[in-house]
Order: sequence, then structure tokens, then C-alpha cells
Amino acid sequence: MTSWLSRLISARSGRQALGAEAAETLQKWQALAEPDLTHAHFETRYAVINTEASGLDLERDRLLAVGAIAVDCGLIHLDAAYYAKLEPAPGDTLSALLGFAGKSPLVVFNAAFNRNMLERALQEQLGLSTEHLWLDLYFLLPTLFPERFERPVRLADWMASFGIETFQRHHALGDAWAIAQLFLAAQARALSIGLNTPPALAEQERAYRQKLKT
Repeated sequence: MTSWLSRLISARSGRQALGAEAAETLQKWQALAEPDLTHAHFETRYAVINTEASGLDLERDRLLAVGAIAVDCGLIHLDAAYYAKLEPAPGDTLSALLGFAGKSPLVVFNAAFNRNMLERALQEQLGLSTEHLWLDLYFLLPTLFPERFERPVRLADWMASFGIETFQRHHALGDAWAIAQLFLAAQARALSIGLNTPPALAEQERAYRQKLKT
């Protein structure tokens, strides 16, 4: 039933064929309905996404591993997490990541790196361009907590400011755990100032990015 999808993907650009489970996961993901983004944060499922790469150069370096944690209805679900290295089956790993994330809004820290690295890998390995709503805490946190930092700062600075710890820094899932905790704080502050939905946060981020350019 799903072998056609695996054969189609592998036929493009010499990509490795997907395993049967990965092909089925990808097919189910593609069939998902778009999420209703009019619900408030505490009625919404988000997926916090983070990556590990061979370096920080988007042109030369490559994606090594991905991590994700669900923030669902205002709670971090520790039993709902995903971590995997891309090798030896990068298409399978990325298909499973999409299966975990569904079509929920995606939360990252520093989308300029993490989002671009992930989207490039999805295009190269699966031939896919996704249309998720992305939220970048690198820009959102200063708009929500200007009393802490008025401009974008490192993840380590925000962790120290909120007293957040994690089990391993610079690890895709370890940093995702820290980002998820920061996102809970962001949700609470956003609700207190009337930014009640995912698109409201996205617009807040867009406006702040534009302000930084002026």
C-alpha cells in the first residue's frame, strides 16, 4: 500500500528508499488535515523542534540529528518526545519526525539555523516543502520579556535568566527540553497581554523582526 511512495521518493535524485513503516508514516502525515489555529495556546498542540549539525555553516554543514518535544494544552509531555540521528536512514528519521510533529505549529530557537537546516534536509531526503507555522523564540522572547532582555540573546542567557536546566546542552533533545520550558513561560506571558493564538504570536514575531530592521 505504501511501497509506491517509497519507490517514488527513492527514484528522485538517488535517494535511499524509505522503509515500509516510514513510508506509511509519511503517507499518514500527508493526509492530515490542517490544524485549527484559532484556538488558544492552552487548547493547542505545539511541537518544539531542535537539531544537531556538523557545524554552523548552512552552506557546508549537514544535519546530524533531530529532537522534538510536544507542548500540548499548556503542558510538556515527557512521554511525547522524539530523538534520532539521521544516519543510516535519513529519510526514515525525517518521516518519523513529521509523524511526531503532525501539522502542529513548530517552535524553535534560532530559526535562521534550525529551520533552514531542517527544511533543506526534508527537501533533499524526501522532496518535501512543508507549510507549518513556525515560531522562533529567539525573536519572540525579547518581545514578551523586555524586562529581562530587550534584544535577542543566546539560549544559554534565557536559560540562566529563568533558572532552566537540561540534561545535556548542545544535544537536539536536551536543548529542545530547555526550549519547551521557555515556551511555557512565553505562552503564559502571551495570554496575559492578549496574544492568545499561534497566529498572534507569529504576528508579534514578524513585527519585532521588522522593527529590528529599522
